[in-house]
Parts: sequence; C-alpha cells; structure tokens
Amino acid sequence: MSTPSRLPSPAEVRQRLDAFRARRGYLLPHQGAMAAALPDLQDVYGVVYKTLTLDPHHLDAFEREFVWLGLLVAAREHVGTHHVDLFFRTGGNDAQADTVFRLVAWAQGHTAYEFLAESWQAYFPASPAGSSYIAGLTDLLRSNPDVEPGLARLTLAACHAALGHHWPLRVVLRDCYAHGVAEAKIAEALSLVLWPCGINRFLEACDVWLDLMRSGEVQPSPAFQAWADTPDQDGFKLPPRTTVAGTP
Repeated sequence: MSTPSRLPSPAEVRQRLDAFRARRGYLLPHQGAMAAALPDLQDVYGVVYKTLTLDPHHLDAFEREFVWLGLLVAAREHVGTHHVDLFFRTGGNDAQADTVFRLVAWAQGHTAYEFLAESWQAYFPASPAGSSYIAGLTDLLRSNPDVEPGLARLTLAACHAALGHHWPLRVVLRDCYAHGVAEAKIAEALSLVLWPCGINRFLEACDVWLDLMRSGEVQPSPAFQAWADTPDQDGFKLPPRTTVAGTP
C-alpha cells in the first residue's frame, strides 16, 4: 500500500485559499477540497485553467468570452458569472448577448432537423436537413448583424459539442469550412468544452471532426491533414475475453 500524502496544515489551507481569491477575485467550494486534501491537483488545476481559459491563443479576448457565454448557457453552468463579467469587460453588449441566447436555443432545437435527416428525408427531398438547419442559422444571423458570422458558427459548434450533439456538430463544422472559419479557432472553441463538460465531450467532438476530414467532406490544412492521416485513433483496444470451459 502506498504511503498517504501529507495533509496540509490549516494555515496552509487558508494560505492557498487566500492566494486563489487574491489572484482570481472569487472563490468556489472545490478549491477548498483541493487545498485541504489534494494540493498538487490544485497546482495543476490552476495551470490548466490558465492555459485553457485565460492565455491568448487563436481567439481574441472578446471572441473567447462570446463562445464562453454560449457554452455556459448551453451547459447551464450558473456559477460561471465571472465569464459574464469578462464578456462585458471585453466589449460585449446586450444585443450580442441576446444573439448568444438565440444561438443556444437554435442548438437545442436542432432535433427536428436531425429527425428529418434520420427518418423522413426521402419524403421531403426539397428540404435537405443539414442545409435547412444552416439556412435557419443564416436567418438568425441576418436579424442579428451585431455578431460576426464566423464567431456565431464557432459558438454554435461549441454548444453542440457541450451537449453531445453529433449530427448538428457535423453540419456546423462543414459550414465552418465552407465559410473559411480558421481551423485553429475551431479547435480552441471546442477545447473550451473540456472545462464545464469534461474531456469526453471534447473527445467526442474531435471524433466527429476527424471523421469529417477522413470522409473528404472537408478539406483540412496540412497540419490538420496530418492529424487525419494518423492511423489507429480508437484508443486502447482490449482483446475479447474467452469463456473458460465449464463456467456458466
């Protein structure tokens, strides 16, 4: 049995929590649990959080907070009010926030089009499900000219990833390529899902994207083509177990 890690003293716990509050301006309960029992995790947590949500990458500050607002509404993460503050502090306004809410509602209402694609497309050939879904997005953006269309597409993709919606995510990613949305921005927008929704939602979204590239439905840049060309991306393959003779 391994030796348990040394538990921090009460003074160390208070010091850690005070340091976090001073650095970030707020405190959430899970920080206390990590400070009291898992300080190494708290240290790594801070590095990952900063890298994922604060450091500049491909989205500018406003773009990142626009996507964050949609993502948190889709995931119903009410504790993310610091991102509401950042949305307005990076230049967001009420009209743009309203567009975010409409995009989330559009993401949540995709089921009619998915049903059409899966079950009734042959009866309505004049209304191809994917194209009709994107046409609705185009109408939404036409009535909300305060938001750059590429940013709206990134936000919609992140919402679908957060909610585990594979069919509409495929449709929206295809549309991102059709309108020249940068792949690096797509990757960053999807990666934000990791924080409120977990690594598996990000993994699933990347699997949808990988299949799109491999199927030839989108034409990736050389770096992303290198990803698509890499074989055996199905994880650890466990061989089947054989039944021992005489056992039920």
